[in-house]
Amino acid sequence: MISAALALVGALVYGSADFVGGVAARRLRSIVVTAVAAASGLVALAIAQLIVGGAWMGSDIAWGILAGGVGVVAVALLYACLAIGPMSILSPLTAVVSAIAPMLWGLLVKGDALAPIGYAGLGIALIAVVLVGFIPGEKIVRPRARGLLMAVGAGLAIGAFLIVIDQTADASGLVPLVSSRATSVVVTAVVIGVLVLAAVRRGRPAGSVIEVAGPPLGATPTGHADLEHAAAPTAVRVTRVQAWWLAISCGITDAAANALMLVALRAGDLSIVSALTALYPAGTILLAALVLRERVAAVQWVGLALALVAGGMLAVA
Repeated sequence: MISAALALVGALVYGSADFVGGVAARRLRSIVVTAVAAASGLVALAIAQLIVGGAWMGSDIAWGILAGGVGVVAVALLYACLAIGPMSILSPLTAVVSAIAPMLWGLLVKGDALAPIGYAGLGIALIAVVLVGFIPGEKIVRPRARGLLMAVGAGLAIGAFLIVIDQTADASGLVPLVSSRATSVVVTAVVIGVLVLAAVRRGRPAGSVIEVAGPPLGATPTGHADLEHAAAPTAVRVTRVQAWWLAISCGITDAAANALMLVALRAGDLSIVSALTALYPAGTILLAALVLRERVAAVQWVGLALALVAGGMLAVA
């Protein structure tokens, strides 16, 4: 029961991080938001690790580095598929695949055994993922095969992050997350460095890489994204200074969600945690309704209701 509750709360916190990062990405380039979020999250996790303690074992550090690399792949594939579109199809597809991949791993490889109500809860959770991730107002067009493949790849990468982190030892504390986030910091710093060099060679100031360029999609270091609200018009005005603080807040919030996810994995089954974690868009749409006064579509309310039902069923599984 505690595992399902932590996973569901973690999903809401993930969604909150996505929302904050998406708003920051209206003023700052997405890769900059990702880099700042990775750095602030690393600091938060390092401080938390000092408090909770944990053994620094080479295997857990290696798993963390691998998870960080997988997260970078997830971000890259996510940006690529969303640039192709349509979001209304590729967004739910990514979320569903990110749930199914570790769910199958848990059931078929790890041998997770659930009561019949648990299997029913997994099915309802997948339906909820699709409905909650629905983007109202998006024009429905047939997606390209390339976009579909990239969306599936992004979902598999997000799911792989959970599978990899699940391999770490309980005694390691937050060490795997610290090494994972450090990897994200290094990779995003290198990408920004390359962008700066390219800008300077073209005669543009180095600071030009900070401004929004391309699809205004906010992302967190683990590959989640605020697909709807980052690009949507809103009465909320964000200054550059506010955008920096929002990016920092995104990283800290995302780090908290990672910690909740890790505790949930160690307390319960991978299949259950993955299904509930994929409901992260719920936190985003709820914050959008509260902060931006955006209307929540009826189908999304149905998805939220089903998410609660699935969470209850999985809690007693």
